[in-house]
Amino acid sequence: MPLLFIEADNCTEDAALIAAKFDKYMRFFRRKAKDTDGIEKALWRTRWSAPDTERYERVHPPVLLVFHQVGKRTAKNQMQRVADLTRQHWQGIWHSTDGFHSYDGCIPIVATTLELLREHGPAGPAFWRFGRTDRQPLLDAIGNPRRDAALARSRQAAREQEQRHAEQEVAAREARRPVCADCGRKFTDDRWAAVDWRDWGQPRESHPHLCGDCQSRAAAAQQQAEANERERQE
Repeated sequence: MPLLFIEADNCTEDAALIAAKFDKYMRFFRRKAKDTDGIEKALWRTRWSAPDTERYERVHPPVLLVFHQVGKRTAKNQMQRVADLTRQHWQGIWHSTDGFHSYDGCIPIVATTLELLREHGPAGPAFWRFGRTDRQPLLDAIGNPRRDAALARSRQAAREQEQRHAEQEVAAREARRPVCADCGRKFTDDRWAAVDWRDWGQPRESHPHLCGDCQSRAAAAQQQAEANERERQE
């Protein structure tokens, strides 16, 4: 758990007083200060370490409410009442296309009871994230598994699109690859580069329409023909 604030209640405090604490949390989380590097950032980040914002969205640190059934109020009612009163701090924005909520600028508020912790432990489904229907393990409750899955699908789709684009470029390049006018074989990359007329820094090839082997034979045959012609004339 990188960073977690905890509030404990014995079910004796009024829900409105508990909810008011989140107004203070929000004011604190929004405060800015210059760090030792001179860059302005959230004040809380200058005091506690936490993951980068890109991985965890631009959310504030999570707050865990732990209720213990001692007072006259029930833990379930306390949870629901606090959730209703703090909605403006935790409610995200639903993205129907991708199937997840985004929580930029929100506080992940999670609630549980000592009884649930005793029953399931901190790694079990003992935690209710305000706004969700089911209890979850703590890391899932403060995180955003649906968003993570949607981003993973998006990254996978982007990789597949990039791969298809690369394959199309390779296919298009192969379609442009010259073919030897004599033997019909495709030019190698080196041979293709050698006969590329756009490169003015290269010497001109004598037989740009032939592959390397055929050019060698053609050049040899031409030299022999020229030698035979000189001998005939002599």
